[in-house]
Parts: sequence; structure tokens; C-alpha cells
Amino acid sequence: MATDTRVLDWLLDSDPALRWQVERDLAGAPPEVWQATRSRVATEGHGAELLAHQDEDGQWDGGAYFPAGYFGSPESEQPGQPWTATTWSLKDLREWGVDAAALAGTADKLAANSRWEYDDLPYWGGEIDVCINAFTLANGAWLGADVSDLVAWFPAHRLQDGGWNCEAEEGNSTRSSFHSTLNALREMLAYEQITADPSLREARHGGEEYLLERRLLRRATTGEPVGDFIGQFVHPHRWRYSALTALDYFRAAALLDETPPDPRLEDAVDVIRQARQPDGTWLQGTPLAGRTWFDIDVPEGEASRWLTLSGTRVLDWWDAAR
Repeated sequence: MATDTRVLDWLLDSDPALRWQVERDLAGAPPEVWQATRSRVATEGHGAELLAHQDEDGQWDGGAYFPAGYFGSPESEQPGQPWTATTWSLKDLREWGVDAAALAGTADKLAANSRWEYDDLPYWGGEIDVCINAFTLANGAWLGADVSDLVAWFPAHRLQDGGWNCEAEEGNSTRSSFHSTLNALREMLAYEQITADPSLREARHGGEEYLLERRLLRRATTGEPVGDFIGQFVHPHRWRYSALTALDYFRAAALLDETPPDPRLEDAVDVIRQARQPDGTWLQGTPLAGRTWFDIDVPEGEASRWLTLSGTRVLDWWDAAR
């Protein structure tokens, strides 16, 4: 179904970080239009506000993955985690479309000043958590850092069943995780989009197969849904898996690889379609717990522009191919 004009107008009435993607993916705007909107992200709205929070040493909130002083503080006893430290801030800015030139010098500053909370390891070398390494891989490619060690890390740390798991490196699991695998896939795809380097494509396709064999929804052993999270849509999703986040990835990967949608995505597409409201929007779910710099999307239960962008472009892509 074509995007309703009222929904499209509503989506376009938004922060530049969202608007340029609506122009490109839904409105069919020519490149000069959406690129002009994208160029405003660093100087207006969410992008400008988050850039203003960067520390002189290149970090955000004094830490790599967690704010300075987090461990042992009262905040560390609260649910979730803060989303204000360097890695999360870079991830947001990159996904919003900020040009790396707006962060000139940041890669060198982080190399000199930022260390992982795990074993005090240097920032651009990553650590042992696959999700952290995935975010760092893509952020480093975007900012021009040397992430060659991380490029080699992902194929070497794929599990036997085809995906990845953040618990595997400490010996807590030998089976892949939907969450970890999708985070690895999203950021390996971003790495290839940024660098045009296909060296991770084989590993990425293997990880895709892990999810496709399970139709993005189900346990391989029983065929039962892997968890309630598959139908719980929220923005920002940070690290969390859902059918919508997974399908948005598979759409982007298919566009890069120039392949049609895999038929095994159909069950997940049905989940997305059923969640669409009569007015063509998707509703915000329960936000992930933890402190943020500022609100990016609407409160729980309200129509979300970010989720509606993702849901609409997934269904448009799927329906056009069918």
C-alpha cells in the first residue's frame, strides 16, 4: 500500500536526522534534496545537540561504553544502563547521517584518551564483546580510524551455528544470540557501505543465514517464538532485537547486495504488517531503561515517526518485490 499523504507529511515534519531518510526512502526525493537535508543534521536538532555534549578529550560523558564513575555508583544499581557515553553517542550520530567531517580529530583523540572499561584496552582495538566491537567497527570506519584488527575479529569469532553471542567470549554460551547476531550484521553492513570493502561479506551472509533459518522469529529446536521481544518495537532500539529491526537490516543488505527479498522473511513481515495502525503508523513501545542526553522519540503508546519510517520502508520494499 502506498504511503498515505498525511503520514508522509507527518514524517517530513521532523528533525533533519529523520527527515532526510524519509525524503530518500519514502518520498522519492532526488539526491540533491535529501543530501541537503542530511547536511543540516550536524548543525540543527538532535545532531547538533549531541555534538555539543562531546568532551574536550573526544569522549562523551567521560567514558567509552559507560560514563565515567558509573561502576559502584547508585546509578549502576538501577535498571538498564546510561546511553550517554562515547560509543552510544557515536553510533547515534553516524546513524543520523552526520558527516564525519563534523567530528574532525575525534578518531585521534579517542585513540589517545579513551580506554575500554574491560581491561583498559585501547579504544579502536575493541574488546571481547561482539556488540561493542560491532559498534566500534562501524564507528571507526566512519571516522577513518584503523579498525583492521576488528575486521579480522568477526569471521574468527563466529560460532559453529553461524552467528555471534556477546556471552561466548567469557565461556557463558556456545550458541548464537538473535540480539548479538543482528548487531554484528548491522555494523558489518555499515562497514561495507562506508568503505566499499567486501571482506566481511562472507561472514555477514553466514550470519544472515542463521537468522533466515529461524525465519527471524523462531527457535531452531522447537519452532517456538524466540521471545516476546520479536514483536516489541521501540526507538531507539540500541542493541535490542525485534522483527522490525531485523527486517530493516535485511532490506538495507538486499539493496547493497542487489538481491531480492528472501522468501523466509515472510513470517516476520506479517508481524510488522499486523502492528501497523489503521492510520498507517506504528506505536512506540517501552523505552529501554537508562539515562539519555535527551528524548529522541515519543513516549510509549504514541505514534512514532522513527518506527513508522522503518515499518513503511520495509513493507514498501517487500510489497514492491512481490
